[in-house]
Amino acid sequence: MSGTNRASLRSALGALGVVYGDIGTSVLYAFRECLSFGVSQHSEGILGILSLIIWTLILLGTVKYLTFVTRADNHGEGGILALLSLAFPESISEAAKPKLAAVMIVIGVAGAALLYGDGVITPAISVLSATEGLIVAAPWLEHFTVPLTILILVGLFSLQRKGTESVAKLFGPIMLVWFLVLAITGVREVVSSPEVLAAINPFYAIRFLAVHGWDTLIILGSVFLVITGAEALYTDLGHFGRKPIALAWYLVVFPALILNYLGQGALALRDPTTRENPFFHMVPGWLLWPLIALATVAAVIASQALISGAFSLTMQSVQMGYTPFINIRHTSHEEHGQIYIPQINTLLAVGCIAVVLIFRSSDALASAYGIAVTLTMIATTVLLYFAVRRVWKWSALRATALCVPFLGIELAFLAANSTKIKEGGWMPLAIGGIVFLMMTTWKKGRHLLSKSFPETLSLREFVASTASDRRHSVNPVRVSGTAVFLAGQPRGTPGSLLHNLKHNKVLHERNVVLTIRTDIITYVSKLCRVEITDLSHGFYRVVAHFGFMETPSLSEVIECCALKNFIIEEQKTSFFLGREILVCTNKPGMARWHKSLYSAMSRVAQRPAEFFKLPINRTVELGQRVEF
Repeated sequence: MSGTNRASLRSALGALGVVYGDIGTSVLYAFRECLSFGVSQHSEGILGILSLIIWTLILLGTVKYLTFVTRADNHGEGGILALLSLAFPESISEAAKPKLAAVMIVIGVAGAALLYGDGVITPAISVLSATEGLIVAAPWLEHFTVPLTILILVGLFSLQRKGTESVAKLFGPIMLVWFLVLAITGVREVVSSPEVLAAINPFYAIRFLAVHGWDTLIILGSVFLVITGAEALYTDLGHFGRKPIALAWYLVVFPALILNYLGQGALALRDPTTRENPFFHMVPGWLLWPLIALATVAAVIASQALISGAFSLTMQSVQMGYTPFINIRHTSHEEHGQIYIPQINTLLAVGCIAVVLIFRSSDALASAYGIAVTLTMIATTVLLYFAVRRVWKWSALRATALCVPFLGIELAFLAANSTKIKEGGWMPLAIGGIVFLMMTTWKKGRHLLSKSFPETLSLREFVASTASDRRHSVNPVRVSGTAVFLAGQPRGTPGSLLHNLKHNKVLHERNVVLTIRTDIITYVSKLCRVEITDLSHGFYRVVAHFGFMETPSLSEVIECCALKNFIIEEQKTSFFLGREILVCTNKPGMARWHKSLYSAMSRVAQRPAEFFKLPINRTVELGQRVEF
């Protein structure tokens, strides 16, 4: 076996532990929820449900995500924000159809916001479903499932600060064992009742839909639970690459899931008394406790993957200007994606524990699960249409032929999940709605605030004016050293420079105006990181470029400047940046309450000096009152 193939297999093993945890633990509750309806009381109903499950995995998992969506990578990265920047790389004002671009950007941001709703539900339902296996082994333990679930969740979120680097190597092998157990237990039941294999025929799914009509909407909401983790196939694309993710799906995940669902169906056909929890009834009593332990570990791994995804999404959101600066800690010196965000971790932990206390069982929690994921999948399909038109140069007819069937399936699932809004589906929608409001408020507020600053001299005009003053013997005093002035925009003279000159009446020998920009690409190479312009008379403009998957830092900028022989000695440099004191007014642009929300978000945001890791003892902040 070649080195390349061995590396692909190792990456595929890693993908099992990170990418497929969510979809791999759906077997704990998805089929059980489908069996809770009356149509499952006869064999035709069970075969129809199994057929719907199998073809949902094929059409959405294999065809949509593995065959098409994962090919729409943005410089190797995936996820709905990456797809958004791939479909609409330019700003709204620069787009050929600005109204359409604005609508699609709203859809993309809404899809990203809804993933946080999913982030609260997934760990809760996964761990709760695993611990409920205790009831099968020892019914008297029923009252301990909720406390045990909360204890596991507390431990899980407490460990996040250590990062996943040290335990990530264990995830793949454990999930490989999990999927092998799924396959073996499924085969064991299928051999006992081989008639269940008829469910592979899509005729049973079609007939089920035709016979039961609108009543199938309720069941489709439970069927959708089998595919809720599919979005991770695209979100984690950058960590492993398409080939390892595809290998893991085709060689392990997909056959194991199909065999296990068929096995659960075979057991339900043969023994109706097992339908309240067919998964844990598939093994003999002496294996039940080890299976519960393995299921709990698998559920924790599934939760870990979702939490890490929320961290990555937050980092992308910060870089693209939809979220305030926030404390992002890198937990690995080798792996870029290994990050920890304390505020997000705390919010997710509180949310997960809250939903466990509110719903108290995975049956009740299943009612809240699905609708947010469905809406995110629909957003992905819509953005995929524009991405294949722009990147793959497909015709409108061909792109429509690809996306409309997926959209039709997902709209059917959306209709089904909409029936569960009153029973709990409102919760992820409410969480997603709050996140969406905050993301759009921050983006719009930053845009409005940038227009509130008075027009300033261009930097070249400012430099020329200081040279003119020198000729007239009224030039400001020059002091030794370097001063770096951070500027939000790569044009004009930053307020921090003007205020420093006004109050201190000095200029440094070398003055650098630094703008850090996030480009709508994933990563920027070191050689392309900085643009340096000599403006003469000791003034320089430096524009540093970062991708939205990168965390900007001063040390990185200094390093890349050094590659171009422009040396900045951090401990011999003074750093100046402005600090806005916001005053809400009745000026047009945003409602007063909207401005108040933006102002509140601004107050709790991490300061730029901390975010960009400026040296505390070398940094000066100059305040400015801004009415907007």
